[in-house]
Amino acid sequence: MPGAELVQRDRKKDEGVTLKRTCKQVSGLVLSAEDQRLPLKERLAVRLHLWACTACTRFVGQVALMRKATARWRGYSEDSSAD
Repeated sequence: MPGAELVQRDRKKDEGVTLKRTCKQVSGLVLSAEDQRLPLKERLAVRLHLWACTACTRFVGQVALMRKATARWRGYSEDSSAD
């Protein structure tokens, strides 16, 4: 049947556009996002994963907390060195 071949080809094309990521991949992307802006596809993949995964959502919160704590520590150490 010729239509079946077309469907198979379309599926193969779509395989490269998947937004599904593992927790390990998402944690790496979250850490990479600290240093540089992620491409749109990766940002969407992370958001989709976070919508469904509470563990990774918690990890994002922990990264944000560490970022704030580091910023406060830098401010504290700069104030101390001025004395």
